[in-house]
Amino acid sequence: MKNNKYTVTAALPYANGPIHIGHLSGVYLPADIFVRYLRRKNQEIQVLFICGSDEHGVPITIKAKKENKTPQEIVNKYHFLIKDCFTNFGIHFDHYSRTSTLIHKKISTSFFKKLYKEKKIFEKVSKQYYDQEYKQFLSDRYISGICPNCKNKEAYGDQCENCGSSLSPEDLIQPRSTISGSIPILKKTKHWYLPLNEYQNFLEKWILTDHKKDWKVNVYGQAKSWLKKGLKPRAITRDLNWGVPIEEIGKVLYVWFEAPIGYISSTIEWAKRKKKDWKPYWKNKKTKLIQFIGKDNIVFHCIIFPVILKASNMGYILPDKVLANEFLNLENDKISTSKNWGVWIHEYLEDFPNQQDTLRFILISNMPEKKDNNFHWKDFQRKNNTELVAILGNFVNRSITLIKKYHNGIIPNPGIFSMREREILKNLKKYPKNIGKLIESFRFREALGCFMDLARIGNKYLTSEEPWKMNYKEKRLDTILYVSLQIVGMLAQLSEPFLPHTAKKLLKMLRLKTFFWNQIKEEILSPGHVLGKSILLFQKITNVSVEKQLKKLE
Repeated sequence: MKNNKYTVTAALPYANGPIHIGHLSGVYLPADIFVRYLRRKNQEIQVLFICGSDEHGVPITIKAKKENKTPQEIVNKYHFLIKDCFTNFGIHFDHYSRTSTLIHKKISTSFFKKLYKEKKIFEKVSKQYYDQEYKQFLSDRYISGICPNCKNKEAYGDQCENCGSSLSPEDLIQPRSTISGSIPILKKTKHWYLPLNEYQNFLEKWILTDHKKDWKVNVYGQAKSWLKKGLKPRAITRDLNWGVPIEEIGKVLYVWFEAPIGYISSTIEWAKRKKKDWKPYWKNKKTKLIQFIGKDNIVFHCIIFPVILKASNMGYILPDKVLANEFLNLENDKISTSKNWGVWIHEYLEDFPNQQDTLRFILISNMPEKKDNNFHWKDFQRKNNTELVAILGNFVNRSITLIKKYHNGIIPNPGIFSMREREILKNLKKYPKNIGKLIESFRFREALGCFMDLARIGNKYLTSEEPWKMNYKEKRLDTILYVSLQIVGMLAQLSEPFLPHTAKKLLKMLRLKTFFWNQIKEEILSPGHVLGKSILLFQKITNVSVEKQLKKLE
């Protein structure tokens, strides 16, 4: 029996700041394109698209301290800001939850307690860095120092943002407290550990053998590198007062133990609201679990989360694909929330109202699928004006204007097709399959490129045929208008995964409904079909608006 069920998860954004273009380009746009396509592929496919705010961990408490607020106030502020940005930008999850919910606390602690009861985790006393001034143990982002790998002077106790290495506080050279700036001392504390080393063989088979040929090179390579070094037990509790508490032991769960379980708790929350059974989405072996993440989270999704699922022995499926892009930089510098260097989505939506698809287009066409890439405001302006406005928008506008002028907005009966037109119409029906294949292969840039090639063909065809110079009684004119509108119709059907707001406008103008991908035919608009009112698809980006954005970065 063919698989028809997909659980698609997008990495939980940290509720310590707004989302930026790097988040969209790395995780949320790829996931959104894939889900939109799956929903349109055929009638049988069922997709569940899950996300939520990650509301625990040190970055949140640091932000709270900076803003003189409680961690709860911080997560409330950013949870709703992030959620609204996704909705306005056209990224629609089936359920967007948060890890501060009671249901998440219940589910994540149940995993811990099951592992504890079955002796699949162990406790150990060790010496950890401690800030004497603030009387606090320093884990993750509470401690910084020199990265042992790239020698970056501002690496954190969990990760180096410069080289992407996952670190432990004891790896740092010349460590210091990020709370007080003081040099910490070592002090004894007890924690519970997940023995990753005991799952080395399981992970080697699952990743290095079973997924050698079908995982992205960067994901497979990073996971392989971790396995090659040999896995070590990892602490899954923290001495913090912000997190999912395990009251019996007076600790909180390590954020990277409980956050991935958030995908499951979010699904359960969705199922309760919809009065559905959540288990087929997580426990049916035929269901495909597809996870879109940031490249700095590869180890947590490919090593730690699968071990938690395996160790729990509760019948959970493992990810079929874990997908991570490289980083998107801004004007040649790394995007950083802490340094306020970014293009923030809530600000973009205010500065460029109703131009969500312009940013979607630029981010997809520049998506860092195989290597780090750059976002430049001048490039944003150029691509919008020369591609969206001058090619796609221009072709659609000219085609619809001509048919309204010469045929009262009614699709004409064509005459005899030229060789060129026969070739265009023959190739037209290949586009859904070709674009579909690229999306299913997670080659989103190429898929968008293929879509834009069709717009270019239409634009070139119309320009060379010059129907505006013809007599309205000529049959040749009818043929040109008919062919042009078939291309416009195909663009309307295929644009939705990439440009959903534009797709809505196009379908409304053409008075078309959305077809399933496998039902898109060569003749989308039959003779006699009446078109709706014209709508402007795109507007030019001015020098003034770009200069304003560049000034913000100064």
